[in-house]
Amino acid sequence: LREVAKLDDPIYKEIYFKERNGLLIKKVRFPIGVVLIIYEARPNVTSDCIGLLFKSSNIGILRGGSDAFYSNMAIKNVLEKASFDSGLDFKPFFVIENTDHRIVDIILKKDNYIDLVIPRGGEALIRKVVKKSKIPVIKHYKGVCHIFVDEDIDLEKAIKVCVNAKVQRPSVCNAVEKILVHQNIARSFLPLLKKEFDKYNVQIRGDKETCKILKGIKKAKEKDWFEEYLDLIITIKVVKNIDQAIRHINFYGSHHTDSIITKKKNNIEKFMQEVDSACCFANISTRFSDGYQFGLGAEIGISTDKLHARGPMALEELTTYKWIVKGDGQIRE
Repeated sequence: LREVAKLDDPIYKEIYFKERNGLLIKKVRFPIGVVLIIYEARPNVTSDCIGLLFKSSNIGILRGGSDAFYSNMAIKNVLEKASFDSGLDFKPFFVIENTDHRIVDIILKKDNYIDLVIPRGGEALIRKVVKKSKIPVIKHYKGVCHIFVDEDIDLEKAIKVCVNAKVQRPSVCNAVEKILVHQNIARSFLPLLKKEFDKYNVQIRGDKETCKILKGIKKAKEKDWFEEYLDLIITIKVVKNIDQAIRHINFYGSHHTDSIITKKKNNIEKFMQEVDSACCFANISTRFSDGYQFGLGAEIGISTDKLHARGPMALEELTTYKWIVKGDGQIRE
């Protein structure tokens, strides 16, 4: 919350200005309005979202999961008291205290009162919200994140990045789920990678070529390439070149976060331009796909949509805009 407080206020910020035909034309940021956040078991979401919504002058309605109910209520009580102690004469946020799932179904139909819904949680929750909501939804369904290990690499750094992306926190949406390895380095790279993964009990599933190199691993099925495991499981494929890697990512991925490991600058640029994902990285772990890591203070969620917001969402993504035009009696001929 202190990090969010330090950020510039996005409201009334001018994002376009032009003088034309004696008119002063401005495009200015404004709050979206009333934002509903539906989330599951992480109570830090409560404080993060309240801070971001308050800073961006939106009213928040928060509905957390029953597993973190008492933590959510404790955070709500502290922040509610702080808001009134600071002199506010209105409630800037509301936390729904009823854990009955039917409440959510009712609220999702109130598009005349609520401007936006942001669901945070598992794929089942998000799909349910999208299906039932009459209110616009910004979301990502899942994080099927990839790392492509090119042929020209620093071997030690490549292994370090791949291991961190899988094991540092495997249950989150920016953990890597698939690793693609260039065929020219597969025989030298994969045994070293497996040795490190074995230290963390990571289960490896592989395509035909990977199974030839890493004897005894489980053969990947078609559904594995689409799967978000959120666990110590990884699927690995040997690819011919960067073009095959990009095609694979765009077909099987979830357009969340994908990374390339390479020394080739032209391949980095090709990957950035052709991979259709919200976050494209070079030579870093996918775990950096996070609003706080991006310097946004916190995040309200991550979007794989292309309209309004994409990637980690923070203050600016919680705004819309108005066209403000001033003149002196002009008429259009």
